[in-house]
Amino acid sequence: MATIQFARGIDEKAIPDVRLTRSRDNSQGTATFYFNDPDALSNEFPEEITGMYLIDEEGELLTREVKAKFVNGKPETIEAFYLMNSEEEWDRFMRFMERYAEANGLEFSKS
Repeated sequence: MATIQFARGIDEKAIPDVRLTRSRDNSQGTATFYFNDPDALSNEFPEEITGMYLIDEEGELLTREVKAKFVNGKPETIEAFYLMNSEEEWDRFMRFMERYAEANGLEFSKS
């Protein structure tokens, strides 16, 4: 099972829109996650956001590049960036995304 968390032990139920970019020489990549109305921004969320944890059977991927977007003073969106600095990191991330997509009924589409 693949899951995303913003605080350890609490799965995020909101499904993100994920956008991928990759350098021409495949040496670097970026995944940008957009979560609309995530649980982590609700008043009932019991913990502080400490990062974005991508967890599956292989282990955990972590980024601290997490931002909340506010509209009229209320939190609405979380934007998170996951940077990959090698082809191995890209491959590991893609394996996580395949598991996450399968667990949540998502599919990949190229732009």
